[in-house]
Amino acid sequence: MKMMAIMLMATVCAQAQSDVEPYFTTKEMPDMLKWCPAPPDTVSAHFSYDIIQYMWGKQMRLDKERAAIAIRDAEYGLDCIIREFSEPFGMKISKEETPEIYKVLRDGTATCDSICTLPKKHYMRRRPFMRMQEPTLYPQDEPALRKNGSYPSGHTILGWSSALLLSEINPDRADTILARGYMYGESRVIVGAHWQSDVDAGRLAASAAYARLHTSERFLEQMRRARLEYRCKAGLATPAEQKAYKKAKK
Repeated sequence: MKMMAIMLMATVCAQAQSDVEPYFTTKEMPDMLKWCPAPPDTVSAHFSYDIIQYMWGKQMRLDKERAAIAIRDAEYGLDCIIREFSEPFGMKISKEETPEIYKVLRDGTATCDSICTLPKKHYMRRRPFMRMQEPTLYPQDEPALRKNGSYPSGHTILGWSSALLLSEINPDRADTILARGYMYGESRVIVGAHWQSDVDAGRLAASAAYARLHTSERFLEQMRRARLEYRCKAGLATPAEQKAYKKAKK
């Protein structure tokens, strides 16, 4: 029965990924092993800060509201991003109601996510809950996380690249969107799944990956479509933009 559940979950995940059209392959993304520092050594001052931040994260768990947000953020994937970022974005994001925004968010974040593939496998850094032998706030993820390197934080890459992308579509709400993206990374420390240096490297990786996206003509065209869709849905479009939007939908 357990094996059937695992197989079913794998099938669902595969189907969820089947529609993704990455703008670049993993090999075409910037190689973090060549430019990003390695995770801190356990006898370094940087690791001391990781320990301090781990204790800060445990303290933050006492704030029930913040802890609840961290638990929600632990759910990895596009569904979580849409749920958590629609409010700061100022508009409900969905495949049905905002297909152009949905498409660029789906494909853009999936492309950015691939930048962490090589360093995670190379370093296989032990996570805080493993080293400290303490439970996280999201125990159902712990078995999988034990087999997945901690550096850099993939969740942070997802959250920060989403924030960069959505703030480019709606720059008027960039402050709110970026604040939520920053909080998304903090949640990983609070949950106990990542060190602070994992999160810092994740934001750096997301920024490098997002810069790479802007060298793709397909991405730039999809962003143009997404911005046009947003402006029309938000009632900000000029008559010419409204005409272009209606024409594109046909």
